[in-house]
Amino acid sequence: MSYRPVISNMKEASSNEQSGLYEFILDLADGTVCRVFYSRYPEWKMTNISRLQKTPCPVCRKDFICKCIESYKGELTQQIEENQWIDKALAAAK
Repeated sequence: MSYRPVISNMKEASSNEQSGLYEFILDLADGTVCRVFYSRYPEWKMTNISRLQKTPCPVCRKDFICKCIESYKGELTQQIEENQWIDKALAAAK
């Protein structure tokens, strides 16, 4: 069975509007929490993603740092764009 991440919530953690850098916290439906970094200029682009150490990795089941979630970067980016998660997160932060 392959892992399919589904975003359930996204909130802004920090931002530097001058340089266009943003940090968001992604909550996935399976309880996994990720930190996502975005650059705003010239357009929104995910620069990095990492799993926070709150639960074991849903892919490899390791309880320490791994890079498994990076392989789902494209799938998560697609969900963020389709469901306008960035706009929702920025609106909720204000």
